[in-house]
Amino acid sequence: MTILMKWLAASACALASMGALASPGLDSLRYFFEEIQTFEANFGQQVLDESLQSLDDGRGRVWIKRPGKFRWDYDPPDAQEIVGDGERVWIYDIELEQVTVRDQRTALGRTPAILLAGAEDTEKNYTIIDIGTQGRFDWVNLIPLDEDSSFTEVRIGFEDNRLRLMELVDTLGQRTRMSFVDLKENEPIDDRVFDFLPPLGVDVIDESGN
Repeated sequence: MTILMKWLAASACALASMGALASPGLDSLRYFFEEIQTFEANFGQQVLDESLQSLDDGRGRVWIKRPGKFRWDYDPPDAQEIVGDGERVWIYDIELEQVTVRDQRTALGRTPAILLAGAEDTEKNYTIIDIGTQGRFDWVNLIPLDEDSSFTEVRIGFEDNRLRLMELVDTLGQRTRMSFVDLKENEPIDDRVFDFLPPLGVDVIDESGN
Protein backbone atom coordinates (compact mmCIF):
# COMPACT_ATOMS: atom_id res chain seq x y z
CA MET A 1 0.00 0.00 0.00
CA THR A 2 1.42 3.38 -0.99
CA ILE A 3 1.84 6.23 1.46
CA LEU A 4 -1.02 8.08 -0.26
CA MET A 5 -3.36 5.09 0.03
CA LYS A 6 -2.44 4.66 3.70
CA TRP A 7 -3.18 8.35 4.30
CA LEU A 8 -6.53 8.09 2.54
CA ALA A 9 -7.46 4.99 4.51
CA ALA A 10 -6.50 6.67 7.78
CA SER A 11 -8.50 9.77 6.85
CA ALA A 12 -11.55 7.68 6.04
CA CYS A 13 -11.33 5.92 9.39
CA ALA A 14 -11.01 9.27 11.17
CA LEU A 15 -14.04 10.68 9.39
CA ALA A 16 -16.04 7.57 10.17
CA SER A 17 -15.11 7.91 13.82
CA MET A 18 -16.12 11.56 13.82
CA GLY A 19 -19.49 10.65 12.30
CA ALA A 20 -20.02 8.09 15.04
CA LEU A 21 -19.45 10.61 17.79
CA ALA A 22 -22.52 11.40 19.84
CA SER A 23 -24.45 14.56 19.01
CA PRO A 24 -25.98 16.07 22.18
CA GLY A 25 -28.98 17.41 20.27
CA LEU A 26 -29.72 14.18 18.40
CA ASP A 27 -29.12 12.13 21.52
CA SER A 28 -31.56 14.31 23.47
CA LEU A 29 -34.15 14.06 20.69
CA ARG A 30 -33.82 10.28 20.64
CA TYR A 31 -34.05 10.12 24.42
CA PHE A 32 -37.14 12.34 24.45
CA PHE A 33 -39.04 10.15 22.01
CA GLU A 34 -37.81 6.75 23.17
CA GLU A 35 -37.54 7.12 26.94
CA ILE A 36 -40.09 9.79 27.93
CA GLN A 37 -43.60 8.35 28.16
CA THR A 38 -45.25 11.20 30.04
CA PHE A 39 -44.41 14.89 30.03
CA GLU A 40 -45.94 17.79 31.92
CA ALA A 41 -44.83 21.41 32.00
CA ASN A 42 -45.82 25.04 32.13
CA PHE A 43 -45.26 26.78 28.82
CA GLY A 44 -44.91 30.28 27.48
CA GLN A 45 -45.71 31.12 23.88
CA GLN A 46 -44.87 34.08 21.66
CA VAL A 47 -46.00 34.55 18.06
CA LEU A 48 -43.83 36.69 15.77
CA ASP A 49 -44.41 37.89 12.22
CA GLU A 50 -41.86 37.57 9.42
CA SER A 51 -40.20 40.78 10.68
CA LEU A 52 -39.95 39.27 14.18
CA GLN A 53 -42.51 41.73 15.54
CA SER A 54 -44.62 40.27 18.34
CA LEU A 55 -48.19 39.48 17.36
CA ASP A 56 -49.41 37.58 20.39
CA ASP A 57 -48.26 35.83 23.51
CA GLY A 58 -49.73 33.44 25.99
CA ARG A 59 -49.00 30.80 28.57
CA GLY A 60 -50.51 27.68 30.03
CA ARG A 61 -49.82 24.06 30.86
CA VAL A 62 -49.27 20.96 28.72
CA TRP A 63 -49.70 17.25 29.46
CA ILE A 64 -48.50 14.48 27.13
CA LYS A 65 -48.97 10.75 27.47
CA ARG A 66 -47.64 8.56 24.72
CA PRO A 67 -48.70 7.35 22.37
CA GLY A 68 -50.99 10.04 21.06
CA LYS A 69 -52.61 11.72 24.07
CA PHE A 70 -52.12 15.39 24.85
CA ARG A 71 -53.72 18.38 26.49
CA TRP A 72 -52.79 22.07 26.08
CA ASP A 73 -54.59 24.50 28.41
CA TYR A 74 -54.09 28.19 27.60
CA ASP A 75 -54.59 30.75 30.35
CA PRO A 76 -56.84 33.85 29.99
CA PRO A 77 -57.32 36.23 28.28
CA ASP A 78 -57.21 33.80 25.33
CA ALA A 79 -58.34 30.78 27.34
CA GLN A 80 -58.51 27.64 25.27
CA GLU A 81 -58.31 23.89 25.83
CA ILE A 82 -56.96 21.53 23.17
CA VAL A 83 -57.38 17.87 24.09
CA GLY A 84 -56.31 14.84 22.06
CA ASP A 85 -57.65 11.56 23.46
CA GLY A 86 -55.96 9.37 20.85
CA GLU A 87 -58.97 9.29 18.53
CA ARG A 88 -60.43 12.79 18.49
CA VAL A 89 -59.21 16.31 19.12
CA TRP A 90 -61.40 18.66 21.13
CA ILE A 91 -60.75 22.39 20.69
CA TYR A 92 -62.64 24.43 23.26
CA ASP A 93 -62.66 28.22 22.85
CA ILE A 94 -63.88 29.31 26.25
CA GLU A 95 -64.71 32.92 25.34
CA LEU A 96 -66.71 31.90 22.28
CA GLU A 97 -68.34 29.03 24.20
CA GLN A 98 -67.63 26.77 21.24
CA VAL A 99 -66.15 23.30 20.92
CA THR A 100 -64.84 21.89 17.64
CA VAL A 101 -64.34 18.13 17.39
CA ARG A 102 -62.05 16.61 14.76
CA ASP A 103 -60.58 13.24 13.90
CA GLN A 104 -57.14 13.21 15.49
CA ARG A 105 -55.50 11.27 12.67
CA THR A 106 -56.33 13.97 10.13
CA ALA A 107 -57.22 17.08 12.12
CA LEU A 108 -53.78 18.34 13.02
CA GLY A 109 -51.70 16.66 10.35
CA ARG A 110 -48.04 16.55 11.24
CA THR A 111 -48.13 19.42 13.70
CA PRO A 112 -46.05 19.92 16.85
CA ALA A 113 -48.92 18.68 19.04
CA ILE A 114 -48.87 15.35 17.24
CA LEU A 115 -45.06 15.41 17.05
CA LEU A 116 -44.55 15.81 20.81
CA ALA A 117 -47.24 13.26 21.60
CA GLY A 118 -45.26 10.66 19.68
CA ALA A 119 -48.17 9.71 17.47
CA GLU A 120 -46.09 9.55 14.29
CA ASP A 121 -42.76 8.21 13.10
CA THR A 122 -40.44 11.19 13.46
CA GLU A 123 -37.64 9.83 11.28
CA LYS A 124 -40.12 8.82 8.59
CA ASN A 125 -41.90 12.17 8.42
CA TYR A 126 -39.08 14.67 9.02
CA THR A 127 -35.57 15.39 7.88
CA ILE A 128 -33.67 15.73 11.17
CA ILE A 129 -30.67 18.08 11.25
CA ASP A 130 -28.28 18.65 14.13
CA ILE A 131 -27.70 22.42 14.33
CA GLY A 132 -25.32 22.30 17.26
CA THR A 133 -25.06 23.88 20.68
CA GLN A 134 -25.97 27.54 21.15
CA GLY A 135 -25.52 28.90 24.64
CA ARG A 136 -27.05 26.42 27.09
CA PHE A 137 -29.13 24.60 24.48
CA ASP A 138 -28.51 21.70 22.10
CA TRP A 139 -30.59 22.24 18.97
CA VAL A 140 -32.07 20.05 16.26
CA ASN A 141 -34.11 21.12 13.26
CA LEU A 142 -36.98 19.03 11.91
CA ILE A 143 -38.04 19.68 8.32
CA PRO A 144 -41.42 18.12 7.41
CA LEU A 145 -41.30 15.86 4.37
CA ASP A 146 -45.01 16.41 3.79
CA GLU A 147 -45.37 19.33 1.37
CA ASP A 148 -48.84 20.06 2.78
CA SER A 149 -47.53 20.61 6.29
CA SER A 150 -48.48 23.95 7.85
CA PHE A 151 -44.91 24.32 9.15
CA THR A 152 -41.70 24.53 7.18
CA GLU A 153 -39.49 23.67 10.14
CA VAL A 154 -39.59 22.87 13.84
CA ARG A 155 -36.53 23.74 15.92
CA ILE A 156 -36.21 22.00 19.26
CA GLY A 157 -33.79 23.02 22.02
CA PHE A 158 -32.69 20.73 24.85
CA GLU A 159 -30.86 21.59 28.04
CA ASP A 160 -29.27 18.76 30.02
CA ASN A 161 -31.23 16.26 27.92
CA ARG A 162 -34.58 17.92 28.69
CA LEU A 163 -36.97 19.67 26.31
CA ARG A 164 -36.84 23.42 26.93
CA LEU A 165 -37.56 25.34 23.72
CA MET A 166 -39.41 24.99 20.43
CA GLU A 167 -39.60 27.39 17.50
CA LEU A 168 -42.11 26.71 14.75
CA VAL A 169 -41.86 28.45 11.38
CA ASP A 170 -44.98 28.36 9.22
CA THR A 171 -45.35 28.73 5.46
CA LEU A 172 -45.86 32.51 5.78
CA GLY A 173 -42.66 33.02 7.76
CA GLN A 174 -44.51 33.49 11.05
CA ARG A 175 -42.74 32.07 14.08
CA THR A 176 -44.16 30.59 17.24
CA ARG A 177 -41.68 30.34 20.09
CA MET A 178 -42.42 28.15 23.07
CA SER A 179 -40.52 27.64 26.31
CA PHE A 180 -41.10 24.93 28.91
CA VAL A 181 -40.50 25.17 32.66
CA ASP A 182 -41.39 23.16 35.79
CA LEU A 183 -41.00 19.94 33.84
CA LYS A 184 -42.20 16.56 35.05
CA GLU A 185 -41.06 13.52 33.09
CA ASN A 186 -42.27 9.94 33.38
CA GLU A 187 -44.54 10.72 36.30
CA PRO A 188 -48.04 9.18 36.32
CA ILE A 189 -50.77 11.17 34.53
CA ASP A 190 -54.34 10.03 35.01
CA ASP A 191 -56.05 9.17 31.72
CA ARG A 192 -58.97 11.35 32.81
CA VAL A 193 -56.79 14.38 32.02
CA PHE A 194 -57.34 13.52 28.36
CA ASP A 195 -61.09 13.00 28.61
CA PHE A 196 -63.14 15.95 27.43
CA LEU A 197 -66.84 16.50 28.04
CA PRO A 198 -68.25 19.67 26.45
CA PRO A 199 -69.73 21.98 29.10
CA LEU A 200 -73.49 22.40 29.08
CA GLY A 201 -74.72 25.18 26.83
CA VAL A 202 -71.73 25.44 24.50
CA ASP A 203 -71.99 25.02 20.74
CA VAL A 204 -70.42 21.77 19.52
CA ILE A 205 -69.24 21.58 15.93
CA ASP A 206 -68.49 17.96 15.08
CA GLU A 207 -66.10 17.64 12.14
CA SER A 208 -64.81 14.22 13.14
CA GLY A 209 -66.92 12.29 10.67
CA ASN A 210 -67.86 9.79 13.36
